Amino acid sequence: MEARAEMRWNARVFIVAVLGGLLMTSAGAAERFDGKYYRGEGDVEYVQLLDTAYRMFYPDPELQNISMLYSPAWNGFVEGPTWGAWWIQNSYGPTYCALPFFLEPYTTFLQNAQDMWFNLMGDGQRKGDKGYVAPDGCLCDAATPTMIYYRQGDGRVDIHDWGMEFTAAGIVMQSELLLISRDKAAIQHYLPMLECSANFIESRRDPKNNLFLAGPAGNLLAPSYAAWKRPDGTYDKAYLAGLSVTYIAGLDRLIELEKMAGNSDKVSLYTDRRDLAKKGLVALTIGEGYLIKYMDPDGTKHGVYGAEKHGYFEAVCNHDAIAFRVADDAQSKKIYDKIASIPGLRPHDLIITNCPGLDDMYEEPKGLWSFGTWVNGGHWTTCEARMILAYYRVGAYDDARRAMKKILEFARIFRTDNPLVDFGAKVYQPKEPINCTYDTWGAPAGLIRGLFEYLYDAEGLKLLPHIPPAMTELEQRFPIRFGSKRLYLSTVGKGPVTGVLLNGKEWSRFDAQSIYLPYEGVPNVARVEVLLGGAKAKGAQVPEPSTVGVPPPGDPIWEISGVKSETQASLARVGSFYTRLQDAGLGGSYEAEHAKLIVDYVAAIHERDKLKKEGKLQQLPEASQIAADRSYLEAADRLAQGLDKVMSSYERSGVAEKTQMAGIWSSTGKK
Repeated sequence: MEARAEMRWNARVFIVAVLGGLLMTSAGAAERFDGKYYRGEGDVEYVQLLDTAYRMFYPDPELQNISMLYSPAWNGFVEGPTWGAWWIQNSYGPTYCALPFFLEPYTTFLQNAQDMWFNLMGDGQRKGDKGYVAPDGCLCDAATPTMIYYRQGDGRVDIHDWGMEFTAAGIVMQSELLLISRDKAAIQHYLPMLECSANFIESRRDPKNNLFLAGPAGNLLAPSYAAWKRPDGTYDKAYLAGLSVTYIAGLDRLIELEKMAGNSDKVSLYTDRRDLAKKGLVALTIGEGYLIKYMDPDGTKHGVYGAEKHGYFEAVCNHDAIAFRVADDAQSKKIYDKIASIPGLRPHDLIITNCPGLDDMYEEPKGLWSFGTWVNGGHWTTCEARMILAYYRVGAYDDARRAMKKILEFARIFRTDNPLVDFGAKVYQPKEPINCTYDTWGAPAGLIRGLFEYLYDAEGLKLLPHIPPAMTELEQRFPIRFGSKRLYLSTVGKGPVTGVLLNGKEWSRFDAQSIYLPYEGVPNVARVEVLLGGAKAKGAQVPEPSTVGVPPPGDPIWEISGVKSETQASLARVGSFYTRLQDAGLGGSYEAEHAKLIVDYVAAIHERDKLKKEGKLQQLPEASQIAADRSYLEAADRLAQGLDKVMSSYERSGVAEKTQMAGIWSSTGKK
């Protein structure tokens, strides 16, 4: 039995070692790439980029992965080793883009992190950082389990407004999570809080023009927005375009949740609010079709490109309007064309926040505030995530390609830092031996989500294929979440949608641009094969589930060079726990997937060591190399600490399944 288990383990390590290897053929005129997560024909470079993008989400011997951003303190994601909280603006792009393919344990990690925003949300009484008491429904800049920052925490906090656009983005992320999971109990739990947050934003609507007033640092990428500078030199509220855009995106999703909950009166209420907000946004739209950043109450416009005063272009609200479909197709094309016409917005293939520099901040544009450094023309990959979604929507695939390749330059040397200074050319914290921030995963997540966009609603899911035209065949070999159901997507051909097969049977609910899948009409596991431009079906199959056999404690696989024996024993214990959960029929649980993630680290550590010995691993400067190697074990150790903490909390839970798991965990620790 143990020999067979080790054979399965070694086979699995071999799969990791393949690293999505490039297998090109010249059969016909097309080349192929056959990776672990993506297979395709035609544009093999793009297919390989997609495969690499997904590799960045799980332990990989070459690349940092998102689970390195785990904190056992709250059993969830953290912004980064030097940033010990959970930010809305930083997580917005990566989270939104990754939600369709986030599986356990990531869905639990993410919800635990976002719960810090909602557990401590403003209620008119609770004190946050510096003693500020936020209004009912206000979310935050960032939070930990015991502290919340209701105002943007950098700059002149004393004049800052509450987290206005932060709150709107929090609505988007939590609503999207619920629409995907379709968990009725969770929807009932969070819906009152989401409604409260929406009402908070609604309190800032000006009924005369249906625009929303926000004061200094009330924008999402704060504190780059000073709002209205009054004649006496003080600052007051102005009409912020980004707040309208993000609030509309939040209402779009909140409306669908209300439909799922059967609240027809609230569906009407929020639909009316959204439609009025869309009408109001016209006043912040320039004749060329793009959005300005904001307008003062006296009518002064900020962000009219080329104007003598405030003549910059604000990228964030504009790419978000495309990404979240606040702008229609015609306006989206105009916005993109404007972005493409300004070379300074992407000097290093990555979108910066604005160009040229801001002349309306409350600080002088020098030091941290200088153009190209931070919130004034720096690069944030949380924004790149939404920019990549916008690229897909308008068919600018090569722009998305270049952005991902640029981020990979940083990722391959363990410099996944944010922001990127010098207009996106350099890391923010160069004195750290390596960098790791959640923002960076916005680029790989955007590259993946953009392919099919995924519009979830109360009835089902709309897929909008955005397939690069040179890619004549594509197979996505991991599941997309759709409630408790799992979808495996593939395309054949190029051009408009001309046919769809669902588990090999013809599916009729599609048009030239989209496919609609009502939840009740889709099997629990579904292969969706999309035929483009009259192509014939290839008969793609759902990948066979793989069973991972884990060697028992005492096996040499748990012996990791330079690691203390007690740490090795801890990791081996997790392996036993995973095996025992499988045997108990609990292999699909969050807890099992948490354990499996740790087991995956052991495989990645051994494979990384093997690649180093063979000279196949890119070498870093000595301090960075040591830190990079150590980061794998540190991540596994944090995950193991967190699992132990979770299991300890289960001992007196009173829930039968949790008590059973706690018993299994306890038994694996006995000698």
